[in-house]
Amino acid sequence: MTRTRRGYIARRRRTKIRLFTSSFRGAHSRLTRTITQQKIRALVSTHRDRDRQKRDFRRLWIARINAVIRESRASYSYSRLIHDLYKSQLLLNRKILAQIAISNRNCLYMISNEIIK
Repeated sequence: MTRTRRGYIARRRRTKIRLFTSSFRGAHSRLTRTITQQKIRALVSTHRDRDRQKRDFRRLWIARINAVIRESRASYSYSRLIHDLYKSQLLLNRKILAQIAISNRNCLYMISNEIIK
């Protein structure tokens, strides 16, 4: 029986994985078994961290809004501001409020004063 030359499909699959992990260091970009493990790990991390990033940005926005609001009055806080926003049916999300708080504090003070009245 003649010898069959194998490996074209397997080699194509391995080079595809190698292209994904080409920027990794050491054996993580060279050894096939390690490459597959690192690829799985990298994809899991990116999936997890996309959700994590949303959480972190929301926390940052809340901290920025709270810091600016507490400067204006001693007894006013972030939670009171958000509660009053919902009561007055002003639909501003936290990202926009944080941008207003950083770029134009007086505008945020005016919004909070209008809500209270």
